Amino acid sequence: MTTGTFITLEGGEGAGKTTLLLHITSWLIQRQIKFITTREPGGTRLAEQVRNILLHQQELPVTPQAELLLMFAARAQNLAETIRPALAAGRVVLCDRFTDASFAYQGGGRKLGSAMVAQLEAVVHPDLQPDLTLLLDLPAATGMARKHADQPDRIESEQAAFFQRVRDAYLQRAAEAPGRIKIINAEQTEKKVASSAIEHIEKLFKSK
Repeated sequence: MTTGTFITLEGGEGAGKTTLLLHITSWLIQRQIKFITTREPGGTRLAEQVRNILLHQQELPVTPQAELLLMFAARAQNLAETIRPALAAGRVVLCDRFTDASFAYQGGGRKLGSAMVAQLEAVVHPDLQPDLTLLLDLPAATGMARKHADQPDRIESEQAAFFQRVRDAYLQRAAEAPGRIKIINAEQTEKKVASSAIEHIEKLFKSK
């Protein structure tokens, strides 16, 4: 591979992104394909601090607009420090969530709408979109039942209606970009989910 490949994993709470990431990294290692993994919010020292504020410091009030802006601030840093350099070096970048998550969680879940998210997207990465986005989809109630978090973070503490809006927004994004966003039924077995994801990745590599 002479140019980098940008692959993102998306989905609601409990969809299985972390498990799928392990399957994909194992597949890449077996084929000796150079890659890095990162996450959002996070991926750099600054962005990880933003993640801590947004998810774990629940005593700090955060407005929906402030949450969105902080997400993009962390994203800008992750792009500059981690994602763009790795792509320039010809590596595969696997990112646990990216801007589709902002459309889903802040645009949909927080009811900010897509226009504001799109404006920030145009500022922070107007020239860059993932080559492939794997969207793990399942009913919101099923995903939350899987989590069983003893100490839910700020987002995990939201109500069912919030997570339904998140799912609806994700599916809307997929409908708008079917060539890039591939929906995977996350209610399937772990093996079937991984197999479907790898199939999409193989097709991407063959097309590059």
